[in-house]
Amino acid sequence: MAWRPAPNNTFYRMIVGTGLVLRWLLQLDVRTRGAEHLPAPDPIVKKARQPVPGKGAVIAITHFGYLDFAVTSMVMWKHAKVQMRYLIHRGAANHWLAGPAISAAGHIVVDRSAGGEAYQQAVEKLREGEYIAILPEAGVSRSFTVRECKTGAVRMAAEAGVPVIPVSVWGAHRLMTRGHSFSPRRSWKAPIRVQIGEQLRYPADVDAVVATAELRKALQAGIDEARKVFPLKAEPGAWWMPAALGGGAMTVEEQVAADELDRIHRRRQG
Repeated sequence: MAWRPAPNNTFYRMIVGTGLVLRWLLQLDVRTRGAEHLPAPDPIVKKARQPVPGKGAVIAITHFGYLDFAVTSMVMWKHAKVQMRYLIHRGAANHWLAGPAISAAGHIVVDRSAGGEAYQQAVEKLREGEYIAILPEAGVSRSFTVRECKTGAVRMAAEAGVPVIPVSVWGAHRLMTRGHSFSPRRSWKAPIRVQIGEQLRYPADVDAVVATAELRKALQAGIDEARKVFPLKAEPGAWWMPAALGGGAMTVEEQVAADELDRIHRRRQG
């Protein structure tokens, strides 16, 4: 089990700062649209936004690659010095190297055998004015279309009385995703487009299944908008484009089958 230091905002800022340096070194072309839907930046904030009760939000992020969360973290930090808290699986939190970093950054650890505790912790943080980041697809989309989403983002937001802000990231999957490792050559000056959707608010008695389907549509609409302004043209059969658009990614049907095989494998592994 990993050593778990107490949450430290300075450490969080150091992580974000490292990401910004890497962005500069690689000359990544990250551009954001829809920033008006994010919390308004406070001009007097120098180091970090302080939580304000009733002013939190759930940030729902697409999950096409392993760096979508990092891109979104940098966008939120640069816009309003927001320190987001992610829901992290217990396996990662117990890793000897990642575990201490996860703890120091103040993220929430989710245990599959006791997920209710993490859920309530997230709701309390939202009520206190924190920003909770969730990847509602609960796994990387290998079709590069938004997968069916879990209802947790909607349920948390409705219970805490805060909005869900959809964030769609297109292009970061070209840097590193499942089946495609990091390539400095491919990453150099790589374009990444981030589309932020309108805030979604739900009543306490929301139908979470229906609302989550709407959230999925909003995330996919954001991907579609981001792809429209993406400057890199894909060759026919390009691995990073959806099959429906002539790309070489899995079809949605192939992905569903592959996801089921993954679930079977995880159950066998215990």
